[in-house]
Amino acid sequence: MLVQLQYLRAIAALMVVYFHSVLQVPKVDPGFQTVFHLFGETGVDIFFVLSGFVMWLTTTGREIRPLEFYRRRIQRIVPLYWLATLFAACVALVAPTLLKSTVFEFPHVIASLFFLPWKNPADPTLTVPVVVPGWTLNYEMFFYFVFGLLLLVREKWRMASLFAAMTAIIVFCRLLPGDLTAAKFYGDPIIYEFLAGVLLAKLYLDKVLLPQAVAWPALVMGFSFLLINETLCDASTRSYMWGIPAVVIVYSAVSIDFSKLPVIGSLNYLGDASYSIYITHAFTLAVLRVVCVHLNIDILANAPVFVSCCILFSAIGGAIVHELTTPSRWRKWKRKPAVAA
Repeated sequence: MLVQLQYLRAIAALMVVYFHSVLQVPKVDPGFQTVFHLFGETGVDIFFVLSGFVMWLTTTGREIRPLEFYRRRIQRIVPLYWLATLFAACVALVAPTLLKSTVFEFPHVIASLFFLPWKNPADPTLTVPVVVPGWTLNYEMFFYFVFGLLLLVREKWRMASLFAAMTAIIVFCRLLPGDLTAAKFYGDPIIYEFLAGVLLAKLYLDKVLLPQAVAWPALVMGFSFLLINETLCDASTRSYMWGIPAVVIVYSAVSIDFSKLPVIGSLNYLGDASYSIYITHAFTLAVLRVVCVHLNIDILANAPVFVSCCILFSAIGGAIVHELTTPSRWRKWKRKPAVAA
């Protein structure tokens, strides 16, 4: 895996953690103004572009059948997500005040487990699962489903088929009644962020890349415009106002020859653990909020300190969960030789 993809995964995950951390601040410091501090939601858009990139990069030129593709995706995504979903559902049932954005409702739990869009009973204006950040996984699994089916198509026609299939689905959903949850969800052009990633992977494999002298400034500009656009534009224009800078970021990053640069080990590791960080950080933030409010720890009530603790402990907690839930890590531990006494 390209090391710059790991870096981008880590940065995207920490951006989302920061965004949700700032949202917690008014609950521990009501006087704190977030208007100039709230950003990071666009980390999700980087994830979507990366997902399309990786899917095309890892399947091109290889004989991978749909069932094998699905098996690998399920092994990576489902176990941790199901554990998190069931845990959150139990907390919502037993101690509903701990998770402010989750209310236990059995159909909602089932829909969450099967990655189906469902209105959140705690806030019907949102189509999110029990583990709220998991809404992105509903799009991920939908993309994987369509992408896996199209592995049956000859490779030279696969990209065109993918764009045609996704466009047809979006158009069809747009023709359905607007009050249908699934139609509104799958008709969102945010899907094109995955397709943009696929196109970038094709350009990468064909060695159609930005010159090194252009790639670095483009990377800085991509991040700058991503954060500026997030401040100026809401999610209704996400697919292009946030998606295009995310595409520029990924394209610039893969154009840079990172093999000549020293590896940033910590960032590389956080990229490897980014999925765990993303899924578990909501629980970490809830614990820190409860600790801060109920134990009256003054230093934690300080907004910058609180947000810093949120990011730090979310990264640590996600890394621990990553180590405990990744089978390859278990095998690595088992292979370690015993130390002589």
